[in-house]
Amino acid sequence: MAHFYPVLSCQPQYPNIPKALFRDVTPVISDSDFLIIPTPTPQTTASPHLVPTSVSTSPPLVSPTLPIVEPRRSGRTLKPPSWLKDFIHPYQFPSSPGASSNSAMQEEIRALESNHTWTVVPLPPGKVPIGCKWVYKIKLRASGEIERYKARLVAKGYNQKEGIDYLDTFSPVAKMVTVRTILALAASLNWSLCQMDVSNAFLQGDLHEEVFMVLLEGFRSQGEHMVCRLQKSLYGLKQASRQWNAKLTEALMLAGFEQSKFDYSLFVKKKEGKMVIILVYVDDLLITGNDVDMINDLKGVLNQNFKMKDLGDLRYFLGIEILRSQEGILLNQLKYAQDLIKDTGLSKAKVALTPLEQNQKLTTAEFDEVVQQHQDDKLLEDKAVYQRLIGRLIYLTHTRPDITFAVTHLSQFMQSPKQSHMEAALRVVRYIKKEPGLGIFLKAFNKHQLVAYCDSDWASCLMSRRSVSGFCVHLGDSLISWNSKKQCTVSKSSAEAEYRSMAAVTSELVWLSGLFKELEISVDKPMKLFCDNKAALQIAANPVYHERTKHIEIDCHFIREKIREGLIATEHVPTADQLADVMTKALGSQQHSHLISKLGLKNIFIPPT
Repeated sequence: MAHFYPVLSCQPQYPNIPKALFRDVTPVISDSDFLIIPTPTPQTTASPHLVPTSVSTSPPLVSPTLPIVEPRRSGRTLKPPSWLKDFIHPYQFPSSPGASSNSAMQEEIRALESNHTWTVVPLPPGKVPIGCKWVYKIKLRASGEIERYKARLVAKGYNQKEGIDYLDTFSPVAKMVTVRTILALAASLNWSLCQMDVSNAFLQGDLHEEVFMVLLEGFRSQGEHMVCRLQKSLYGLKQASRQWNAKLTEALMLAGFEQSKFDYSLFVKKKEGKMVIILVYVDDLLITGNDVDMINDLKGVLNQNFKMKDLGDLRYFLGIEILRSQEGILLNQLKYAQDLIKDTGLSKAKVALTPLEQNQKLTTAEFDEVVQQHQDDKLLEDKAVYQRLIGRLIYLTHTRPDITFAVTHLSQFMQSPKQSHMEAALRVVRYIKKEPGLGIFLKAFNKHQLVAYCDSDWASCLMSRRSVSGFCVHLGDSLISWNSKKQCTVSKSSAEAEYRSMAAVTSELVWLSGLFKELEISVDKPMKLFCDNKAALQIAANPVYHERTKHIEIDCHFIREKIREGLIATEHVPTADQLADVMTKALGSQQHSHLISKLGLKNIFIPPT
């Protein structure tokens, strides 16, 4: 593999950056090294010429009587746009030489060379190389402090041709339900939790396709018409994540781990009643188990096969802060919520008591034209603002089930958002401002009993007249799974809508039951399923009410089979205590607060009232 050497053009030329940052590379002539010297000519008026003062050693070419004109300097304070706050750019550059982008680039190049990522070869006839570029990012700790500066060489994978440059691209990542389930088990069984990170994870995968990439911009190598033939996967390639996952899976399987059939990102190794579990989310690895020696053996296997970083006890995973005490584990996204509030400009806004206004009917612009109402509710000029806000809110639902229905409801308007939709989304942010540190509390000394609540809001969608299903699942007193979703078909009655909701949560319970069985964790049977519709409970328990059920798909009726098997036991719950009600509709402030307190959410960042 050829070595690349930095040249002058690869360095960012920003006059405000201290020159000490570039002590390891060729010096750059900045704007301050030039003098603007007027040179009059017989035919034209005086025109300025740039002459580098550090290069010329001869006497000045101008008369000593001619004044030197200094360039005009603006006194305006330059501020970077908010979306650049996480990146290294001309107005925000690290003040420490060790944390500069140049150091990060050199570290990345060394990693690529030691990994034998490519070989430099002449470009074969008929082959078209893909491009590449540098991407910079600042990695932050949970406290918001800078952890390190990252520079990544990224291939322009969008130029790849399917069937030529790549075949398969899918790569599994851990489900958030699995993450919360494993953390709930660790809390109840007092297992240790640790985290490891893979350095240059995507560079580890073997590349089987023939892919050529242009030489790095700003670097040179001997020979003309030379390109890089990639031997290993690189960031940006469409198959990079899949190849890395295959490489990691192969290493774990050789070490005696079994891949879960219920979540392919979960690996388990059991030996004489001892167990170690590793959960994979791209290059972030969550490790737990009941034996310290097996955990250390796993770390040894990973260090032997890859360049790893042991991050110690689990503190921050996938943007979620994990706080542990003798009482249990709290999952929260406090910093993420605070950044969201700040970025939307609502830091001083009045808080909202509920995510959505009760009985508010939001519709699409097309529907408004048909029914000839809300004509003054105009479309947003820039829908990307709304789409980015909803995307950030979706990520916050990983630890905030109280906003799940609101975010799911608003996400259906992302294609053509109106002003009313934007106002409703900002109301969700104002609701988050009320308690930004609210999160899920997974209790220690917890029962291994799966309890589910399901509910539906019949024909609540004005445009399609479809119902909304919602459910939540607890492991003992710890909330591990929830969902809010519009049903795929129109239900002819509220009983049918509730029955479909029961079928949806039954699927989740069957999946969780299989996951616990695979982990050899005993779960009390039968699992309890609470519903507030007696007609739906009777349909599930008995093959009757033919006029109501003959049009329902067969897949919905498998709940009867699970009841007969003794896997599930259905019970009636009053509507006032139906926890899943918060997943299906906008509620009043009093009922909303009541159900949220029952779900198991907790805020440790403010004293209890």
